[in-house]
Amino acid sequence: MEFSELIRTGQAQAELLRGPEMPPLRGTLCVTGHHLLLSPGPQATPDLWLLLLRSVDSIEKRVAGDAGTITLRCKDLRVLQLDIEGVEATLDIARSIEALSSLESVITSFPFFYRPKGLRLGESWHFHPPERYYKRVARETRAWRLSEANEDFSLCPSYPRAVIVPRTVDDDALARSARFRQGGRFPVLSYYHAPSGTVLLRSSQPLTGPQKRRCAEDEELLQAVLAGARPGARGFIVDTRSAQAAKQARMTGGGTEAKSAYPGWKRLHRPLERGRPLQESFVHLVEACGDLEQSMDRWLSRLDGCHWLSHVKAALSTACLAAQGMEWEGACILVHGAEGTDSTLLVTSLAQLILDPLSRTMAGFQELIEREWIQHEAPIFLLFLDCVWQLGRQFPLSLEFGEGMLLALFDHSYASPFGTFLCNSEKERCLCEVRTRTHSLWSGLNQPKEQRKLRNPLYAPNPLAIWPSVEPQSLRLWQGLFLRWTHPPEPSEVAWEKVWQIATDQEKTEGSQPTDSASEPQP
Repeated sequence: MEFSELIRTGQAQAELLRGPEMPPLRGTLCVTGHHLLLSPGPQATPDLWLLLLRSVDSIEKRVAGDAGTITLRCKDLRVLQLDIEGVEATLDIARSIEALSSLESVITSFPFFYRPKGLRLGESWHFHPPERYYKRVARETRAWRLSEANEDFSLCPSYPRAVIVPRTVDDDALARSARFRQGGRFPVLSYYHAPSGTVLLRSSQPLTGPQKRRCAEDEELLQAVLAGARPGARGFIVDTRSAQAAKQARMTGGGTEAKSAYPGWKRLHRPLERGRPLQESFVHLVEACGDLEQSMDRWLSRLDGCHWLSHVKAALSTACLAAQGMEWEGACILVHGAEGTDSTLLVTSLAQLILDPLSRTMAGFQELIEREWIQHEAPIFLLFLDCVWQLGRQFPLSLEFGEGMLLALFDHSYASPFGTFLCNSEKERCLCEVRTRTHSLWSGLNQPKEQRKLRNPLYAPNPLAIWPSVEPQSLRLWQGLFLRWTHPPEPSEVAWEKVWQIATDQEKTEGSQPTDSASEPQP
């Protein structure tokens, strides 16, 4: 299929309305295979306005007289209005945008065509391979080993080729455990907490079913986890479903770990919303943030009614529970819901940020994203970023990256010229040759000119765990994301640059001052 087959009208005269704080832009509107661009007239700025079509979430069109209007709601929360000359041109452009923005083929997406100057294909994909972290853990403890039982993705298509597992568990046992877990997601190590010698694991639900089936190899795997930790260690299974939901899952083939079959492990239910309820909460919040004419009472009512901050609180609370079990009680933690993806990754990732100083560095955070979030669903990844923003706000010196990094990850996770967030599994990535045919996001974000916008100039390494407050008074609406297109206070880039300038001036001042030893007279 050629992109030209989907483009009904190549260009038209139009006016673009980008928001209340930005002047309208008028010029020639063009549709390409991957972009919508507007070229202003010669009397205006020579810069092109460019929009990646994959970022369009929905499109509305209406016509009146001899003109029409297209309203684009974008995945980065922008709402754009295009006033176009000509009814036929309006309808044809709308149909072109609808067709091109909804293409399902991964290999037709823009990252497979993006070739920026100064970057080479394959570069930076080696920065944060999951295997590097696993090898580091295997070196630090004799209780774990790197297994390549999933080399051909036959055990679990959503796991990488190599995973880290207890050293006493052989690959045959892993295969049987995988068959006992939904989607093949058997328990694997997510994080090794060196101070306590305990581990954080993730998996999917066991397929016990109404017959209460058991799997000896799965039981042995979790026993080996406890045996490899400190003497007398116990474990907690944090189930991100309610007890009732887990019970219902058993009737359809899923279930939970029976207490008698997994001695030393205790199950805790901490339900987290996912799927449609979370999506509806997100949609209601975005609608409330986009309403510029509501009263204060109406705004507060809608903010409370969407329950988004309640989801933030629940996610942080559950992550703290997992982190406290490792840090304070020296326990091993297994996290899972049903599939062992969305809410599971949310908890394991946040727990690592709470406990691990390395995960709070720029490189460590990128490694965490690469290792944990290859498979994600909207808006669960946004919820994760919001929780990280809450951590950064409560601990402004402890994260090496700032809000700019979180906003960049949000934007690129939905529509990006880079291939890092393409596909939902490592197997699919390999089939599409993502690592050899696209550029890594980190190759772009780690450029020196980008780092100044992404790093936290106030960062001071903190070797301790950071325990966030989840009280209602401590959680805030992330204005930098949800209000950035409608009520921008001061552009975040400008404010960030001022902080950088202050930090830079301070460094220069300290560097120019003579030390005490230098001022002492020499004998």
